[in-house]
Amino acid sequence: MSLTRHQALEMFQSDDLVGIGMEADALRRRLHPEGVVTYIIDRNINYTNFCTEYCTFCAFYRPLKGKLASEGYILDFDTVYEKIRETVELGGTGVLMQGGLHPDLKIDWFERLLRGIKERFPRVHLHCFSASEIIAIAEYSGLTIHDTIARLRDAGLDSIPGGGAEILDDVVRHRIARLKCLTADWLNVHRTAHRLGMRTTATMMFGVGETFEQRINHFQVVYDLQQETGGFTAFIPWSFQPKNTALGGRKWDEATSVEYLKLLAISRLFLDNIENVQASWVTQGLKVLQLGLRFGGNDVGSVMLEENVVRAAGTSNCTTEEELRHIIRDAGFKPVQRDTLYRTMFLN
Repeated sequence: MSLTRHQALEMFQSDDLVGIGMEADALRRRLHPEGVVTYIIDRNINYTNFCTEYCTFCAFYRPLKGKLASEGYILDFDTVYEKIRETVELGGTGVLMQGGLHPDLKIDWFERLLRGIKERFPRVHLHCFSASEIIAIAEYSGLTIHDTIARLRDAGLDSIPGGGAEILDDVVRHRIARLKCLTADWLNVHRTAHRLGMRTTATMMFGVGETFEQRINHFQVVYDLQQETGGFTAFIPWSFQPKNTALGGRKWDEATSVEYLKLLAISRLFLDNIENVQASWVTQGLKVLQLGLRFGGNDVGSVMLEENVVRAAGTSNCTTEEELRHIIRDAGFKPVQRDTLYRTMFLN
């Protein structure tokens, strides 16, 4: 049974980090008694060369007005194909693709891109486009959200990432940026995708001046949608990285490792209806990642053959498959490569 809001608040206010971690670890073991920790080999491809147009990691997009493919700001299809070919050769099974809001790119451009990828790489899983991007594609193309997602799915889109969730509380969202994608909008994209038979992930970026209650609001709306649709494969929290971002000047204190581990554990306990919770090495580093496997995390995310968005924010952690497997084993678990939908790929 999920935590109540009151219990979650008490945990956020508590100094008993170890006790909270032990509770989350116990739930993790009940949900994943086989003692496995998973990871994926994939690639993060930005179809725009303007990664600096992100205000934060992958959601607070500003439209790139007047910056057309002919001006070199949008990757040509052959470049995308080459990046995917390299990914497959290195053992990658999926692609996470995102690139901002582009008024000049209508639905047909994305359909041609997806179809071109699937024709050349039919087994590669395409996990692409945040809620903000899908909303923009729909608006610029004069389509409903339902029809936009359906057409992208039919063209080859396999699942949708949770980028753009940040804190799902509109007081926070109005305060930190003029976001077009509000809480109901984000939820609508994911609800619609679930109803169309697609799976998605839920994310959270914390550390932007939100209160504990607002973090709990985020957990609650994700929990409620999962109860309604069952469409989320995983929950992925990470901390805001203020360096080199438009929001860095707000002088928010960067989240500590203790704060991250506590939030990871509470998210595991609150979201007991989502099977997988991912610990982050990209923002927290490998040592904290390893601790996160005892605070409720059962997945370590991607080896990430290419990662630009978080790097642009000033974080440059990197790893290899061998290193991730060593960290998982050293924490007492069995490393298993998975695909994007959290299905086992190998048992080595």
